Amino acid sequence: MLSVEHVTKRYGNFTALEDVSLSFGPGVYGLLAPNGAGKTTLIKMLTTLLFPTSGQILWNGEDIRALDEKYRAILGYLPQEFGYYPYYTPRQFLRYAAALQCIPRREAEERIERLLKLVGLEDAANRRLRQFSGGMLQRVGIAQAMLNEPEVLILDEPTAGLDPRERVRFRNLIHSLASDRIVILSTHIVSDIETIAGQIVMFRDHKLYCCDSPASICARFQGQIFEVPAGTAVQSGQFLLSERQGEQGPVARLLCGEPPEGGVPAAPGLEDAFLAIYREGAV
Repeated sequence: MLSVEHVTKRYGNFTALEDVSLSFGPGVYGLLAPNGAGKTTLIKMLTTLLFPTSGQILWNGEDIRALDEKYRAILGYLPQEFGYYPYYTPRQFLRYAAALQCIPRREAEERIERLLKLVGLEDAANRRLRQFSGGMLQRVGIAQAMLNEPEVLILDEPTAGLDPRERVRFRNLIHSLASDRIVILSTHIVSDIETIAGQIVMFRDHKLYCCDSPASICARFQGQIFEVPAGTAVQSGQFLLSERQGEQGPVARLLCGEPPEGGVPAAPGLEDAFLAIYREGAV
């Protein structure tokens, strides 16, 4: 188990995260918050690129700072932009990454072939990386993050820049990887995280706001979301969340304490919850 215990991170007089406590078991966890809320800071601490100002992060009860390379040996990490050599092929790049991790050659070859198949690149294993789309490069990145067969896999903005087809492929891949390991991912794409994550971690005011299932987070706003014709004046006590195209034309989704005149109740989605939680004046 990976646990974050009363962790605070300060940069001079600025507090990026304050008194955060979390526990991670096998499954997919999504980090969802606006820019500057502390997601990247948490990821950097979980990957030992930064260390807490106070508090501790434990792996099976031991401080990851003391575990040092023993912890990093069970960690897989895909940053938002990972470095690669454009004239390498996926197979060459993974061999290079395996050598850096001191994985025995025969064992590395077996893992590389298995991972190329897992990420759907076996037919492109000998093409130059410079010819790859963004989605294909992300799959190479996931393969390199999986080389050491990690127990903790951390992915930072893994769906950024992917087209809808590649995002679906990625979501299916993550589901297949999460059955026996901890997967922690950060993304701004609410629909991706709603589909992938069993638990969603949200921060507000640099503190932990919640760690809960998408359904439970949405349920907090049950009976408070209504749709009215687009252009309807927003009254006091109402907050405009978004607009969409309805059967009779464009409609606006409102967060309301009381049903608005002519409003139709709507089931809250995670995007509604995100906009409600981080609405102006509540960040």
